[in-house]
Amino acid sequence: MKVFFRNIHLYLSLVSGLIIAVVCLTGAVLVFEKDLEQAWHPERYFVQASPTAALPLARLQQAVLAYKADAKITGVKVYADPTRTVEFSLAGGPEGGKKPEAGEAKGLRTEQARGSRPEGGQEARNGADKGEKGPEGKGGKGGKGGEGGRGPVVFVNPYTAAVTGELNYRETFFFTMMALHRGMLGGPVGKLIVGVSTLLFLFIIGTGLVLWWPATRKAVKQRLKVKWNSGWKRLNHDLHIVLGFYAALFLFVFAFTGLAWSFEWFNKGIFAVTNSPMERPEPPVSVVPAATAVATAAPAGALTTDAALTRARQLAPQAISYALQLPKDSTGSIRVATLRPNAVYENATDEVFLDQYSGQVLREQTYEQRNLGQRVRGLFKPVHTGSIFGWPSKIISLVVCVLGFTFPITGVIMWLNRLKKERKKLRRVAVA
Repeated sequence: MKVFFRNIHLYLSLVSGLIIAVVCLTGAVLVFEKDLEQAWHPERYFVQASPTAALPLARLQQAVLAYKADAKITGVKVYADPTRTVEFSLAGGPEGGKKPEAGEAKGLRTEQARGSRPEGGQEARNGADKGEKGPEGKGGKGGKGGEGGRGPVVFVNPYTAAVTGELNYRETFFFTMMALHRGMLGGPVGKLIVGVSTLLFLFIIGTGLVLWWPATRKAVKQRLKVKWNSGWKRLNHDLHIVLGFYAALFLFVFAFTGLAWSFEWFNKGIFAVTNSPMERPEPPVSVVPAATAVATAAPAGALTTDAALTRARQLAPQAISYALQLPKDSTGSIRVATLRPNAVYENATDEVFLDQYSGQVLREQTYEQRNLGQRVRGLFKPVHTGSIFGWPSKIISLVVCVLGFTFPITGVIMWLNRLKKERKKLRRVAVA
């Protein structure tokens, strides 16, 4: 029976090993993406706290428009931390970066509807494939800002209104790593190849555990410890077998959650199993005053961004951050996402829609009020990236991804050694 499982393990690995190695390597790079971005470009994200009050958002908006005259501001994110810059999201299009490809955009739009909704700034880029549309993942009214793909993010010092940096995600190293990780730079076809390889990887892990299982209790110790002082063949064997056992559970979880970005049927299955609706309701609309009903966008009398932020702070005074997505037109509402200090993960936000004229709450929903499907789907990203428990789980994720990169290599070496051994045996038989 083990010969049967060994053959399955071998041939599936030969088919998908290279893809798995690349996915694991790029996954290792992406684990600390946010931390590395902030370490490499601290001026974008951090400023010296000032004893004076922060400037009004209107003043910061003027600085953004002076820096980028043709920009259309679609959202703003303000942190409670006085050392953080204010992040302004700009609309996509010619001035805001390249639009996502059709296949890419489809996956991005559905991401938010499942409960992992980006909030702007760095978290937005990490939240759903970098290029998503508005918070509802639809082309309708409400909190969505701007047309086209996600544009750049401009960072502004809240005390001096100085622009401290701009991030165009598609021009970064991490975007390339993400494109490799999700689809081998091959668009929808590459995404399918990665998805199929991930499915095969689940079977590879399962058959690997069957092959690892020792025949006797005495052999258990041998399968749990690497003999570092042995010959290179034995060391290669132990690196594959022993470390493979320790990494198997984590790799299985990472691969299983990764299917959510490859297959729509997998996401539909999550909502079917949890008996939850997949589509989110349309965002509510604002009540347009009669005098401004003919206006198309940002009519006179609309709530200022400062007023909207003040209202958001009244509703959630203890929040870590406030992400406002501005209305697209005169009937749209202002979507505010707030993150509580004890949030399960960084996208486990509470949500409220405000009338853009009166500031009245049109609809609100805490994280706990999301349906079960949204909450389960929302957990996939922090589990997949290892960020669910902060630095400890990130370090585990990094180590496991590096090991995942090595297993196809050590496995091929084991296979070649076995072939060489079998050829020698056949030659001896032929000579005899």
